[in-house]
Amino acid sequence: MSVTVQNVDQETPVAANGVKPDVLDQLLKPELQEALTVLVEQLPKLAEMTTLLTKMYDLASKVAADRVLIQDMVGGLKEVVEPIQEKVKGYASAAIEASDRADQSDATIGLFGMLKLLKDPELQRMLRFSQAYLDILGERKQQQD
Repeated sequence: MSVTVQNVDQETPVAANGVKPDVLDQLLKPELQEALTVLVEQLPKLAEMTTLLTKMYDLASKVAADRVLIQDMVGGLKEVVEPIQEKVKGYASAAIEASDRADQSDATIGLFGMLKLLKDPELQRMLRFSQAYLDILGERKQQQD
């Protein structure tokens, strides 16, 4: 579909339909005619996208105005975040306390002390976790390669 416009009366500053001649000159350019053709061909898709965007905007407006929904969402987030926050606080306080104890102690841990530590259940749990974590990282790296 190509649209051609001819400016019959170029001496007058305004054409009969009230459009200035510079707009008509623009419409005579082939690249503008091609762009308009593409735009016209895409109008059904653009209309569909506009409809979807309008629906999304309406939904977002309703959600933003619904105080009960917002309070429920905040409450749900708090329920998820609070247990994590408590764990993080527990780990942080344990790390601070361990750092303080380590700073206060002058004990030297020798070979037999390390062997004794290897029997500690918490150290064993940490070592199993570390091994599993390293195994997973290795598997993922192999899958990427």
